[in-house]
Amino acid sequence: MKLVELTKVIVSELVSDPDSITVKEFPSENEDEIIIEVMVPEKEMGRVIGKDGTMAKALRTIVQASSYIHDNKRVNINIDSY
Repeated sequence: MKLVELTKVIVSELVSDPDSITVKEFPSENEDEIIIEVMVPEKEMGRVIGKDGTMAKALRTIVQASSYIHDNKRVNINIDSY
């Protein structure tokens, strides 16, 4: 499973309206790094980030572990609202 798809599957389970999220991959200056941008509605930010950032940390850990298994690249996940 690609990292963007994995991120989207996890985030879509956290929000009430899965169709409202956008997950995209952006190029990085470093070829050993992947940048993933997650856009969620502002009202859903609390669910995605979690108390003290626990959900965001868990999301980053899972996606990073998957990357190490398949691509061995560092993953940078940015979560933002619209």
